[in-house]
Amino acid sequence: MTCVNVMGFTDVSLAGLRVVREVAERGTFSAAAASLGYTQSAVSRQVAAVERAAGAPVFERRREGVRPTRAGRVILRHAAAVLAEIDAADRELRGLPAQAGTVRLGAFPSAGAVLLPRALAALRRTHPGITVLTRDGGTPALVRALRAGSLDLAILASEPPFRAPDTETPALVLQTLTERELRVAVPSTHPLAAADSVPFDALHDRQWIAGRSSPDGPQLGVWPGLDGRHDIVHTARDWLTKLNLVAAGCGLTTIPAVMSAAAPPGVRVLPVRGGPEERRRLMVAHLPAPLPPTAHHVIEALHKAAATTDPPASP
Repeated sequence: MTCVNVMGFTDVSLAGLRVVREVAERGTFSAAAASLGYTQSAVSRQVAAVERAAGAPVFERRREGVRPTRAGRVILRHAAAVLAEIDAADRELRGLPAQAGTVRLGAFPSAGAVLLPRALAALRRTHPGITVLTRDGGTPALVRALRAGSLDLAILASEPPFRAPDTETPALVLQTLTERELRVAVPSTHPLAAADSVPFDALHDRQWIAGRSSPDGPQLGVWPGLDGRHDIVHTARDWLTKLNLVAAGCGLTTIPAVMSAAAPPGVRVLPVRGGPEERRRLMVAHLPAPLPPTAHHVIEALHKAAATTDPPASP
């Protein structure tokens, strides 16, 4: 009689699940290997083992990278729960208190300038046992990380018509933190700074400071809806660099209302009147699965911080 060893998915390794999660987030085998400190061949072997256990391809290979297949999305959804339980067991074995735990939070860069520090400071006072690990990135990267299970929560920005951040299923759960008008930052010595708001028509033929806050993000800094070719005199990825260039009189830039409190001296942050309405929505996103109490505490702290980060136009 011949004995056949048939591998089922219950035999899959935790290492394989972690590698699959990293590949899904990074988008390529080579990027996942660099992040994990593995060789690319080692990553390929781990993915191949998971695919054998699943009996189906986990990733669709494309020229620009990889994308999870239907089977891959199922695996990633359950892998997130399995790896979270393993991490919880590790914390319990190390004797950490019940309210202790780690929450992995991603945010787009401007949210990290004001919203995150306020939320984390409040959280340290109310729930000192919670550790929040943060990272910034553009919306596509943060959404991939949520889908891959390497982030628990992500703060995302959206503009009208406020579409979902991706078309994958199941849809992400989105909670609105705040929705406010976009603003323009002008040097305090500029003639436009003399009033409490800036007319839309006055923004034509101005010099602008712009740039992408992340490699996969849109160009930011020029007021949306302006016709013609824009005079971009400086480019910078960092929001505070842009604002300091404004303070130095080098040009104007747009700014989310949440960033108003971070404006340095020499900058007025003003609403724009007339022209198309420009609103921006801040949301916290997560997968549609039960969240641990620690993640709920982080969301609560973000809501409270968002309610206090909309000061009036700077004096």
